[in-house]
Amino acid sequence: MRPAQLTDDTALARLSAAAWSAESAFPSLIENDSRTNAPFFGAENPPEAHLVAELNGSVVGYIRLKPPTRLPENAHVMQVQGIAVHPDARRHGAAGSLLDVAAEQLRDRGIRKLTLRVLSTNRAAIRLYERHGFAREGLQSEEFLINGRYVDDILMAKRL
Repeated sequence: MRPAQLTDDTALARLSAAAWSAESAFPSLIENDSRTNAPFFGAENPPEAHLVAELNGSVVGYIRLKPPTRLPENAHVMQVQGIAVHPDARRHGAAGSLLDVAAEQLRDRGIRKLTLRVLSTNRAAIRLYERHGFAREGLQSEEFLINGRYVDDILMAKRL
């Protein structure tokens, strides 16, 4: 695990394109990114908002951590706004390690709570989050229409 660097852009863009599916993400975003070969990093998502996982010298995963709002009253909270592991590197602990390292670093910075949102169709991610101490805090029922099916948005959090 290490902080992301600008030179990781291409590897992370490829990883992101390979990692997401209609069960875990939004098809409209997947299509847009694959059509435009969009860069991974940008003004809203700079390298410093990411940690990356490496396996045998290759980038195999990332986690994006950002404040959920810009309000000073909410400054004690960070949000996972993306976590992905390349399909070929799954089941080796990269996602769990990213969550654990992120929690440790955020705790050291005085952050008290880590939140995330996950689609109800992404059962593997939900199990992963629960194993790493996240609890369900809310549900937005039928929040998204994905491939003709209404999908719930689950809100989860972990106290640091």
